[in-house]
Amino acid sequence: MPDLNFQVEGAEAVPFSASPLLAFKLRLTNANAQERIQTIALRCQIQIEATQRRYEVEEKERLLDLFGEPERWAQTLRAMLWTHASVIVTPFQGSTLVELPVPCTFDFNLAAAKYFAALEDGEVPLNLMFSGTIFYETSDGSLQVEQIPWDREAKYRLPVRVWKEMIDLYYPNSAWLCLRRDVFDRLNQYKMRRGIPTWEQALESLLPVVEKPESVEPLMAEINTEEIVQ
Repeated sequence: MPDLNFQVEGAEAVPFSASPLLAFKLRLTNANAQERIQTIALRCQIQIEATQRRYEVEEKERLLDLFGEPERWAQTLRAMLWTHASVIVTPFQGSTLVELPVPCTFDFNLAAAKYFAALEDGEVPLNLMFSGTIFYETSDGSLQVEQIPWDREAKYRLPVRVWKEMIDLYYPNSAWLCLRRDVFDRLNQYKMRRGIPTWEQALESLLPVVEKPESVEPLMAEINTEEIVQ
């Protein structure tokens, strides 16, 4: 029966996709090289091993929403689910290289997007856990079916630069903010009644004007919510 091993050899942004997409270069090697693999319905769960890297002071500040104060990270910093991915592997014998499409998002309501956006540089330690179904041909020509063992994993350190380049490709100098519909309606009324042409200018008009950086107070305490029309 097949004895598969997995190794990630690289990752790059996929241009012109309908949504942000990374392609992981995945090497599959069958230790039983004489067997011919007909196809594999491969599934992958990708986790971010957040405890396996160092963080700069600025990064810790941006990760406050996810892990709390750095003094508590010994209890709060832990691995998190990033995403799921799948691919159909075509026939091969011995070894093959496939592209595993990994969907990404810039939705800041999701923990993974917050995590990636908070990082300045370096690498993101990932753990790819594989499952799925193998269809293979035995030496006598018969077709067999096996499940991929649950202990099949691959470690990979994704350069933060690759993720940032992908986001810049799909959302140049932009970020997405998802609002509740009633909040959006109030903001829209505020924008229209004051004749503000863009959403950026509407939000900037609600932000505090701070003369001295050292006098900055928490943002929510400064915004005059009465300015937003009910």
